[in-house]
Amino acid sequence: MADEIRGTTHGTAPVPLSVLDLVTVGAGHTATDALKTGVALSALAETRGYHRYWVAEHHSMPGVASSSPAVILAHIAAHTHRIRLGSGGVMLPNHAPLVIAEQFGTLEAMAPGRIDLGLGRAPGTDGATAAALRRTDRLNEGADDFPQQLVELTRFLDDDFPDGHPYRRVHAVPGPVQGTSPGGVQSPHRPPIWLLGSSGFSARLAGMLGLPFAFAHHFSAQNTLPALDLYRESFRPSAVLDAPYALIGVAALAADEEREARRQVLAAALNMVRLRTGRPGLVPTPEEAEAYEFSPAEREFVTSWNANVVHGTPDEVRAGLDDLHKRTGADELMITSNAHSGDIRLRSYELIADAYGLPGN
Repeated sequence: MADEIRGTTHGTAPVPLSVLDLVTVGAGHTATDALKTGVALSALAETRGYHRYWVAEHHSMPGVASSSPAVILAHIAAHTHRIRLGSGGVMLPNHAPLVIAEQFGTLEAMAPGRIDLGLGRAPGTDGATAAALRRTDRLNEGADDFPQQLVELTRFLDDDFPDGHPYRRVHAVPGPVQGTSPGGVQSPHRPPIWLLGSSGFSARLAGMLGLPFAFAHHFSAQNTLPALDLYRESFRPSAVLDAPYALIGVAALAADEEREARRQVLAAALNMVRLRTGRPGLVPTPEEAEAYEFSPAEREFVTSWNANVVHGTPDEVRAGLDDLHKRTGADELMITSNAHSGDIRLRSYELIADAYGLPGN
């Protein structure tokens, strides 16, 4: 399974480059527009040598149309042929493990050998929405049960509950049970599990289980190095990996002109200001962001937020990504380019590919 985890480096990139698509919806645009951009982005990523395309589960956020990763990935699978597709991630406490095993078993049947199952333990939303998803107000209980839920999900994917277990005769279909049925032939692939995190909990757990780890540097940069160190220190070889493999999510936006990059990231930062202050909405236009009167506290937040967004001309972005790789030793960089316009986002990935001499230009 390690071959399905480790990526291939192209051009002059220091490590494999991948795509995290938040399926953002800008002011004046629809979710349909955002999803069409996702299809175009996945095709561009496949052509230009990006290793994988992931979407992340979010809820109750007007500017993010990725509440149903499995549905989006099924659509993307129908429009691509080679690129790996996955979740970055599915929030395990929001769902029954059997449901996730069925969804990703179905995706694996649609796109054999191309599916990744990235799992997180955060709700991917606010507390009230999480309670509505989980049908309980005891949200901490779901996070605390994450290791047990992970074991259950893994057993459903492998169809190997022990004798006497109450789920011994419950099978995730599509899945291995089909290969053990009379006349059955089962795919040799099973979606590899990744653990996602923005702190140390999942880093340590991924290391102890010998699983690949994805860290959310794009919104938790201060924890990146401690979490990666903890993952590597905790790592125990497994049937999945014989050595640690960690990718980091990176906010990066390249534009033909530096000023345009600054305008775009300012709009994305205003969107985050509104989200963090309980006013989530569509991603504003750069013009709206330039006209907005930031309070001193908001301006401080924007400055801090944009300090962790690699942005500018293609050469500046390449230098920033190279420096980030040197500082973290990440095995893969997963780039998320957030902007008001889908065209701007697509152009950013194209420019980054050009800067590194990736194939297909």
